[in-house]
Amino acid sequence: MSQNNLNSYESPFCTRYASKEMQYIFSADKKFTTWRKLWVALARAEHELGLNVTAEQVAELEAHVNDIDYEAAAAEERRRRHDVMSHVYAYGLVCPNAKGIIHLGATSCYVGDNTDVIITRDALNLVRGKLVRVIANLAKFAETWKSLPCLAYTHCQPAQLTTVGKRATLWMNELIMDLQEIDTRIERLQLLGSKGTTGTQASFMELFHGDGAKVRELERKIAVEMGFAPDAVVPVSGQTYSRKVDAMVLNALSGIAQSAMKFANDLRLLQSFKEMEEPFEKDQIGSSAMAYKRNPMRSERICALARYLITDCLNPAFTAGTQWFERTLDDSANKRIAVAEGFLAADAILNIMMNVTGGMVVYPAVIRQRVMNELPFMATENVIMDAVERGGDRQELHEHIRQHSMAAGAQVKEKGLQNDLCARIIADPIFGTTEEELNAKLDPSNYIGRSAEQVEEFLAECVKPILDGADLAEDVELTV
Repeated sequence: MSQNNLNSYESPFCTRYASKEMQYIFSADKKFTTWRKLWVALARAEHELGLNVTAEQVAELEAHVNDIDYEAAAAEERRRRHDVMSHVYAYGLVCPNAKGIIHLGATSCYVGDNTDVIITRDALNLVRGKLVRVIANLAKFAETWKSLPCLAYTHCQPAQLTTVGKRATLWMNELIMDLQEIDTRIERLQLLGSKGTTGTQASFMELFHGDGAKVRELERKIAVEMGFAPDAVVPVSGQTYSRKVDAMVLNALSGIAQSAMKFANDLRLLQSFKEMEEPFEKDQIGSSAMAYKRNPMRSERICALARYLITDCLNPAFTAGTQWFERTLDDSANKRIAVAEGFLAADAILNIMMNVTGGMVVYPAVIRQRVMNELPFMATENVIMDAVERGGDRQELHEHIRQHSMAAGAQVKEKGLQNDLCARIIADPIFGTTEEELNAKLDPSNYIGRSAEQVEEFLAECVKPILDGADLAEDVELTV
């Protein structure tokens, strides 16, 4: 990372889509001020537990958390080739009285790994808030359109009917699964604590003259000062926290990407059918050559970023599997990129989803036209059931319907004629139905089952508990 741009993470995702908040979480300022806060917490706990660390030294460290001399640290790192010791040196320059007790008993992973956990916690909380906002947008959409019949698809072929709102509950349901996984990751997140070079806490046992109770209390005090529960510290470790933590976190982010891609692909297809659209500004240009086009650019971008994130989750998985014994350093370079980029991608995806779900446009007339083009085919199941009630043979009736459906479909596809399936059914005495009876079956609302009720139940039972008391972020304004 360039030392001239310390306030935001440099990434292709950041140009327009990753928020300043997420960029800051992975910035140098966030990282290195957290290192210093951890050194303050360590010194304070050691003072309170009776080591030769004074209150004045702790206060001096605390007073200089934010005034980091990056140039001094960089110069020292070029000389020493060690990032932690270069920052110990830079901290000591502004804390001369506390210089001798900075990092007392600790190893590099005390600041490095604990900071990574803190950053992960803050990033997960930011992701969580945006995920809830997307769910809120979709909940409003589903309520509005819960009763509007539309074509449902299997194999991307028209099947029976659903409603526009019911389809939105499918998107929400997967996002709620992702939210539950994010909550699990937040709930189970634990600091590394102060475990020492191989996880045995030998250096702290030496400092506290074999008093294991004080060594354990040291970790509890540090955890509380850094905003964790006193017992939110890994029970055992090597030098680092298990890299499976990163793998599980990135898997949770990958889940969001999967749900987002499903939503965005559905919307892209619906936009090609002209049933729905993502937001499209008055002066927006869809194509430099084809002025009439209204391309689903934002949904396409969601899919592009989602592919990246889904792939990125492999990085921490391989890292977790290749840690030798108590630790090896081949995790570091990969981890610093993969975790940060994963969160930035998730943040970018959710920012775009917040924008899209807050402004989706529905075209009921087009939806109804497409429904009515297919409804005669869908009514055939009811025609068969009615005929069976009158004593007909289900298998024979099915064969007649199949033949009439294929013939009517061929007329539409090959000759461009209207769908005459209803006329064929009326003319076939095996069904014993009249035009009036059959027309009564062609009301789309007769074919949506419990869609509207399912929407209402889902919103009340699954979504409302999530949204009650939620602090919803503002909509994201995009420049494209």
